[in-house]
Amino acid sequence: MNPLFADQPTTIFEEMSGLARSLGAVNLGQGFPDSAGPEDVRRRAAEAIVTGNNQYPPMLGVPPLRQAIADHYRRRYGLDYDPDSGVVVTAGATEGIAASILALVTPGDEVVLFQPMFDVYLPLVLQAGGVPRFVNLSPPAWRIEEQALADAFSSKTRLVIFNAPHNPAACVFDGSDLNLLAEYCRRFDAVALCDEVWEHIVFDGLRHTPLATLPGMAERCVKLGSGGKIFSLTGWKVGWACGSPALISAISKAHQFLTFTVNPAIQIAIGYGLGKEEGYFASVRGDFAAARDYLSTGLTQEGYAVLPSQGTYFLNIDLKASSVHADDRTFCLRAVQEAGVAAIPVSAFYAAAAETHIVRLCFAKRRETLDAGIERLGAALRLMR
Repeated sequence: MNPLFADQPTTIFEEMSGLARSLGAVNLGQGFPDSAGPEDVRRRAAEAIVTGNNQYPPMLGVPPLRQAIADHYRRRYGLDYDPDSGVVVTAGATEGIAASILALVTPGDEVVLFQPMFDVYLPLVLQAGGVPRFVNLSPPAWRIEEQALADAFSSKTRLVIFNAPHNPAACVFDGSDLNLLAEYCRRFDAVALCDEVWEHIVFDGLRHTPLATLPGMAERCVKLGSGGKIFSLTGWKVGWACGSPALISAISKAHQFLTFTVNPAIQIAIGYGLGKEEGYFASVRGDFAAARDYLSTGLTQEGYAVLPSQGTYFLNIDLKASSVHADDRTFCLRAVQEAGVAAIPVSAFYAAAAETHIVRLCFAKRRETLDAGIERLGAALRLMR
């Protein structure tokens, strides 16, 4: 067996969700909403299953979805993607990540990764033969420091994997962060793989700015998106990669040997959803912001130090600032086993075992779920202080 994968532990998300199921705990760990998603989008999928084509769709994705993606990004950001040669539809953004890394990284290439990071990045970089170079982001601001970039980039840098808005930090990078990163990508002739699945879920008047919109970056950025994240339909697993024809041609060739194609009815429904007016997306952001504020207020009243959440489904608590003298993994295991609430230790988002004091919570839940989570996290705090 390939030890790279055989020796991997079960992901922290499955571990904590499994404990939540077996113990009957409230699950504020894994990042999925407990809503059904927009009914009109779901009905469009059902209609497409009954009346549409259910055989293999085109490898690049059905034309209506590729056109909808290109139109959506042109309206929203002024980006110009050719729907025929600059967009490929993937089985979720995770497959888009895999296809991009396998297409763009050759053995010995260095890949810059920002820690904490989504756990799929590093195994795929290693499988492709890439050499990881890490840039650490630090709470509470999680800003990009120039010295960290200078230490990570070199003449061997081929790819930068950049998640914005950032999971698990829940931060939205500002113009100075983006300009600094773009400068290093241009200087070292690196391609940026931009995992932007949370692009619609930003709060407090902030707006996501794709790295591809910065000068000189359009031709060296691959922009990843997710229909599942945009419409809170995470089980649908429809994502996409957008970029220059040269980059997308290579990525699509990797994609054809991974999943080849994606459920056509779901593609049709996501394409329909992307055509919605801005008022719909603003309303969804407002609902998530209200849930964030509700959880943050409740946890603060229980005695937790809550870090800012500018985007994503998540917010973080600082155990050390909350007078908890346990590392985040110990806290999370005791919280689910003794207090009945599941959370995610941010140490799981680092390449090597890291002892941190930050815990990630998902607020994309019904009010009654948040109430139960707040109560049980309060009990956990009293247990471990």
